[in-house]
Amino acid sequence: MSQQTATITLDTALVRGEQTIATLTLRKPNAGELRGISLVELTRLEAGALITLLPRITEPTLLPEEARRLDPADLLQCGTEVTNFLLPKAVKAEFQIA
Repeated sequence: MSQQTATITLDTALVRGEQTIATLTLRKPNAGELRGISLVELTRLEAGALITLLPRITEPTLLPEEARRLDPADLLQCGTEVTNFLLPKAVKAEFQIA
């Protein structure tokens, strides 16, 4: 896992036709992928902001309705990783020292 991606094992797998999605890889979003989403809402783990962002940064790519169906625990896991992506390097370094 690099600083640009994070892999999450879902507590509740998603079913898409014949496919079962048990893990998601999240990619660090770029500025364009954050358009229309409040950074404050993302850092506060607002469900609506996360549901909007996840289809833009997941592999396999979640459909919007799949993002809305995520188990709350899985949405929280995703949100935690998104928040980590948004932290500046200096803040991350400060946490590692403490």
